[in-house]
Amino acid sequence: MRRRLLSAILLVALGQSASAYRLIYREQLYELYHRHFYDYPERIAENVYWLERTLDADFANPLNALAVVENDREWEWYRALFSMHVNIKLAELYLRWGAQYFKWNAYFYNAPWQQENLRSLERADILFRSARPYWEEAQRWSQEVAGHTFIHLEEIQAWEDEHARIRTGSLDYGAIIDRHLERLEAVRGTFEAMDASTY
Repeated sequence: MRRRLLSAILLVALGQSASAYRLIYREQLYELYHRHFYDYPERIAENVYWLERTLDADFANPLNALAVVENDREWEWYRALFSMHVNIKLAELYLRWGAQYFKWNAYFYNAPWQQENLRSLERADILFRSARPYWEEAQRWSQEVAGHTFIHLEEIQAWEDEHARIRTGSLDYGAIIDRHLERLEAVRGTFEAMDASTY
């Protein structure tokens, strides 16, 4: 009995101290993005949802930025890098999501599930193509960052590294998307060519 009473009092006390607040700023929404140990489609979809909401939101006051921002030049640099980074993450997520439905090879023993595989490839195709606008937007933001004098913000060093990789070409999701779509068309062609004699 005591245990139940103590639990009830604790729940009431916690309920009163925990108050909900609306998530309205980019920084708040971005913090809901997290990398899962396993990439299940519904987990990827959750992250896509939060990052797309992030891009729709306004930035918080520079006092609440994810890096120490001391002047208007740093604030411009921060906002451009933030936008670039979120678009990169969305491109990555769509590629990982598409990979969940992608068949890298069409083996003869997959013939009994030809239609299921073709539907799966269609989903992968849509998801891979959905990554491209985010990649192009990330490149645009990287170009804007390149127009500024370099500013080092310690807390977002990884974003600065992403920018440098885009500028040098060592990060090129456009090429990855093209390769995936090319491979997908080849696999789709093999599945479409299957008939009763295949298996």
